[in-house]
Amino acid sequence: MSVFRLKSVFFLLVFVLPITKAVAQQEWIRTGTNRGAPIRLAVPDFKATAADSQTTSLNTVFNQTLWNDLDNSGIFDMVAKSFYPIQIPGTPVEVKLDAWSNAPVNAAFLAFGNLGVANEKLQVMGWLFDAKNLLSPQVLGKQYQETPTESNARLIAHRFADEIIFRLGGGINGVAESRIYFISSRKGTKEVWAMDYDGAGQQQLTHLNSIALSPRVSPDGSRVAFSAISHDSWQILMYSLDLGRIVSSPRFGGDNFTPAWSSDGSKLAFSSSMRDGDPEIYLTNPDGAAGAKRLTAVKGSDVSPVFNPKTNGQIAWVSGRAGLPQIFIMDADGSNVQQITKEGYAVSPSWSPNGLLLAFSWIRHYGPGAPGGQDIYLMNVATREFVQLTHDSGRNDFPSWSPDGRHIVFQSTRTGSEQIWSMLADGTHQQQITRDGKNSMPNWSYK
Repeated sequence: MSVFRLKSVFFLLVFVLPITKAVAQQEWIRTGTNRGAPIRLAVPDFKATAADSQTTSLNTVFNQTLWNDLDNSGIFDMVAKSFYPIQIPGTPVEVKLDAWSNAPVNAAFLAFGNLGVANEKLQVMGWLFDAKNLLSPQVLGKQYQETPTESNARLIAHRFADEIIFRLGGGINGVAESRIYFISSRKGTKEVWAMDYDGAGQQQLTHLNSIALSPRVSPDGSRVAFSAISHDSWQILMYSLDLGRIVSSPRFGGDNFTPAWSSDGSKLAFSSSMRDGDPEIYLTNPDGAAGAKRLTAVKGSDVSPVFNPKTNGQIAWVSGRAGLPQIFIMDADGSNVQQITKEGYAVSPSWSPNGLLLAFSWIRHYGPGAPGGQDIYLMNVATREFVQLTHDSGRNDFPSWSPDGRHIVFQSTRTGSEQIWSMLADGTHQQQITRDGKNSMPNWSYK
């Protein structure tokens, strides 16, 4: 073989093959997280239809919320407002498409509209135009009317953002109206709290004056299951979001932790020491009427079950049967057990909505002086390929997927205390969404 050919083979091995592998990795992440190539979108501030202070204030809230929702969506390349033309449209007749489709804006789509308070109502009109379609540009036109409050200005912005995301994001519903449930100790004891997906509207739900852990909202958004001390043992409790109070729930012997709903709401998996003191995975109906079926029976703690939401046919969980905690998968009847991670310290599995990926917290090199920290990882369940999403930024744990599969919320200590953060599911766009007290164990609602 000639020297030239040897050099060519060497180049292929050290340069081309790693690039090919990286491209393949990007492809399964993009497919698994429902993210395609970003769409260039221009979103000028909505025009105020009146100059009064109430309209001005609500318009500011609306514009900021709409921009953030679209920017956070993970599917848009938001055109900076500094590139926009001087004349901002508030109605379709004011749109000059060439000013938006050509340089320097170069937008593929344009979202615009107007907002005002009239007859004691907040009225918003919004449009989405295809900036490249000169003959028939309108993609969407919506009109909204609510009581004129800041929360309603946010609500309308969320709804309009989700309409845009649905139409341009492959028919997948946006998450702007979704909620996150979490544990906070800001009032002295660990209680269940709720907030909007972006951290707004944080409110305390439970008032147990005890310890609550692992909140999990039901698929229909009516109840939150969680673990708490009740009558000297840990039990799975239920909080009704419709009634605003704790409601009856099944009670079992021993200590019971980490509840998880099936995606159809018909089953609840949890960890319990009810039989012999060793925590195992059990399955029950939400009302407990049929009792609890034991799924695992191996020495070593088994905790943190989570259903594959696409099929409900598999459960991922954490087991200590191999020594340090590792991630396992089994069929929903307890058969076909497979160990997913085989090194370090792996906990807190969370299954993507499409059933393709697992997010989890992993210390890959565990022990005194070992390099690396506790970070969030993503694994392709079929191929066992994985990527690291957080890097050298405190202890990161309890990932939870958004219902659109494009985002992950998680707990991190990178600021010095436990707080809730969110990121796109490829690890980009990380941002802190809680700041008061200590906040942990987030769970993203199904809708």
